[in-house]
Amino acid sequence: MLKKWLSGFLAITLFSIMLAGCAGGDTSEGGSGNDKVTVTLWHNWTGQDAKAVAMRKIIEDFRAAHPDIEVVDEGLPTDGLKTRLRTVAAANEMPDLFVMWPDAMTKEFVKGDLLQPINAELDAKPEWKDNFIPNALDGYTVDGNIYSVPMNLAPSSFIYYNEALFKQYNVKVPETWAELEQAIATFNQNKVIPMALGNKANWVAQSTIFSTLADRITGTDWFLKAAAQEGASFTDPQFIEALNKMQELGNTKAFQDGFNSIDETQMMQLYFQGKAAMVMNGGWALANLVNNAPEEVLNNTHITILPPVDGGQGEPRTTSGVVGTGLGVSKKLSGAQKEAAMELFYALAGSEGQKATLDSSTLVSYKIDLDKTKAHPLFVELYDLMQEVKITPVYDSKLGSATVEVINNALQELLMGGKAEDIAAKIQAAQANAVSQ
Repeated sequence: MLKKWLSGFLAITLFSIMLAGCAGGDTSEGGSGNDKVTVTLWHNWTGQDAKAVAMRKIIEDFRAAHPDIEVVDEGLPTDGLKTRLRTVAAANEMPDLFVMWPDAMTKEFVKGDLLQPINAELDAKPEWKDNFIPNALDGYTVDGNIYSVPMNLAPSSFIYYNEALFKQYNVKVPETWAELEQAIATFNQNKVIPMALGNKANWVAQSTIFSTLADRITGTDWFLKAAAQEGASFTDPQFIEALNKMQELGNTKAFQDGFNSIDETQMMQLYFQGKAAMVMNGGWALANLVNNAPEEVLNNTHITILPPVDGGQGEPRTTSGVVGTGLGVSKKLSGAQKEAAMELFYALAGSEGQKATLDSSTLVSYKIDLDKTKAHPLFVELYDLMQEVKITPVYDSKLGSATVEVINNALQELLMGGKAEDIAAKIQAAQANAVSQ
């Protein structure tokens, strides 16, 4: 797959060079015979959810307002974008602007000398910089330099549930682990999928279920120590317990058969079709629900969080997550091209971009009041829930990229019957290696 992609990438690169030659000069700096500045942008706004539609409209409006700037944008699904970014990072061939994730990815790109900070741009617009929620910029700050700003807020683990199915089968919305187990059993008895899962793109189980479930058991402090490899290990008993609890969900048939062979989109379709009583997904799923779910499902959908686990060390009113994705700025940008790129950056991530995001039923890490009279009732429900729920770290934001791949694959293996102790040892070895690099 990688060879195939690289050959395609080289072909596109060669084609681009030929086109640049035909254009008669350096397009990026408005060379001879060409006054346009070209900015390349890679993003994951590919779907028909309201957030993606809103971001694509901003790009179109920007093009119309800036005829002197050519925006060459390319949309890729989230997992494809992450893979491709890491591939081009290894070759030091980053696009000019690109959607990236806070914490681990940002740190890796800074370490690889691929990003340039945006401190000067933020300092020039204090009304922008000062409007982010507390600690929103932390995940994009390395050694005192700020490399991006969050364009949304991404809690990654909610239970979306169909109240009509709960009422039909006289099931209580679970507030305890025992009630969750009872709900799973009752729905299975009535041939309803308790919880739809699409884990083909293997980040889904880790991000939307396991990161919160594990925190319920281990607590956040333990995880941060294990991630840093300072006084905790992924072979510790509490982490084994978290893996066993995840496997237990699979063994009790919480998920439909074949969950490792369908993706997140197909998972949401099972919920939209009324075949599943629940689905666990991030805050980002709400824009998809509001735009695409049938009325009878949407009008009966409500939101809750995973119940606490008896004896667990974690706080109960939490969900895993991160401040949202941001835009990385290539280290290679300078002059007119950098100015053009930063104008586009601000259009997407500045106050108007943040408002467009909130208006698209997507949470933001920015201080804007929600107009509840105009927002969808389900988004108001999510917004209000977030006022009293704390965010704990999602695993893939704090672990090294190699470890993330190990844990994502390991959770697929775990749910298919793998042994928790063996899986824990693999995760521990990967993170020990990542920290020692």
